[in-house]
Amino acid sequence: MISLLNALPGAISQGLIWGIMAVGVYITFRILDVADLTVDGSLATGGAVCVMLIRMGCNAYLALLCALLVGALAGLATALLHTKCGIPAILSGILSQLALYSVNLRIMGGKSNQPVSVDKYNLLVSQRYVRSLSLNNPIFLILILLALLIAFLYWFFGTEKGCSIRATGSNKNMARAQGINPDNDIILGLMLSNALVALSGALVAQYQGAVDVNMGRGAIVIGLAAVVIGEGVFGKIKHNFAGTLIFVVLGAVVYYIVIQITLQLGLNTNDLKLITALIVGLFLAIPYWKKSIGQKKGRKVVKNA
Repeated sequence: MISLLNALPGAISQGLIWGIMAVGVYITFRILDVADLTVDGSLATGGAVCVMLIRMGCNAYLALLCALLVGALAGLATALLHTKCGIPAILSGILSQLALYSVNLRIMGGKSNQPVSVDKYNLLVSQRYVRSLSLNNPIFLILILLALLIAFLYWFFGTEKGCSIRATGSNKNMARAQGINPDNDIILGLMLSNALVALSGALVAQYQGAVDVNMGRGAIVIGLAAVVIGEGVFGKIKHNFAGTLIFVVLGAVVYYIVIQITLQLGLNTNDLKLITALIVGLFLAIPYWKKSIGQKKGRKVVKNA
């Protein structure tokens, strides 16, 4: 129990960082209704750009901004493959993800791993201070960043363009009938989503003190887990759009706490992907089971009547 309590600050901080990525996944998965697998590549791209810039002496905040912009370019590549080349969204994401592996290696100077020690560089977040009761604790900065991010997204999706993107995700044909260009909305949505994913990757790389070309592998599963857990656990609470984004972030935190509990129980770390798949599958199946049970009860009531 004590070891679990000691691990909780780390789980919470990781959950908050990956929660930024989960918000990006939410934009494509729920708002745009597009299956985007670029995430596994763009997360590592954000980390690679950020780490290499910091190693060259760039300011950490500027490195974050550059990572965000490069992530947006990755989303643009996927969006153009889908909208201008007629390639299905899921395949466009796979192609971009595949291409980004080589791009990330190029960015990292041909090496699969690049360290960025907090002892040598001024990093914004580091797991070394995760238990520290000071401003160096990464949780404080990430909470501020998340508050600004959610406030911006709440404002943006309330604007005419934001509503246009939501309309495109709800019904593309109806949006087109209202004079909306769905292709432009998909492009902007994918750029925004992958920009957030890359931002998360940049923070993850700083937090763990290194970037790895494979650090984004399975990221889409974690993002979906956060979205599904957030909706399943907190969805019944009355909320607005900002509340939905907060619940997605909390879903990521819950996910990492569950992972820590799993590790504390002594399960093999090689089974983490299997556990993640089971968690996501369970939360996706629960609404279907509830609906099926409700329909069966309704039929019984009709028969009895």
